[in-house]
Amino acid sequence: MKRIATIALSFIWATSALAQTGGGKADPAVPASQANDKASDMVIARAGSQAPYKGPAQYFTGSVRVNPLFGAHTPSATSGGAVTFEPGARSAWHTHPMGQVLIVTAGVGYVQQWGGPVQEIHPGDVIWTPPGVKHWHGAAPTTSVTHIAIQDAVNGKNVEWLEKVSDEQYGK
Repeated sequence: MKRIATIALSFIWATSALAQTGGGKADPAVPASQANDKASDMVIARAGSQAPYKGPAQYFTGSVRVNPLFGAHTPSATSGGAVTFEPGARSAWHTHPMGQVLIVTAGVGYVQQWGGPVQEIHPGDVIWTPPGVKHWHGAAPTTSVTHIAIQDAVNGKNVEWLEKVSDEQYGK
């Protein structure tokens, strides 16, 4: 029972990747209170201290909400966020230079690796997308899905956005 799929799916990016495309804006995944942390200090991002934001229409179809969880802290390049897709919403095709892990926490969703079948995902499923694998992920047609997306950056970039997923590719 291979629930850890080698289906490239993950996105997102999630937190700092979207910020990287925001024209030089500060990374919303890193609260101002964390900006000048000493490397030896523990950092606590309090629940509700980081504002969620809407997934940009340029990278998503439908309604998507990104809740930043943590930004990269030097020397680590790892960031993560919780992403909720409303029914039928999905990411564009994309890749991650260091791969990505998705942990499904609620709902029913879809993931697909380029050239492979659309696969259904459920709470508790963990999806590993290897570096450079073209994929997309999102909600099922009638059910929302939420997942935690964790990824590393290379030279400050953790996602490469590609073309949008067509209705035909999505399976409508």
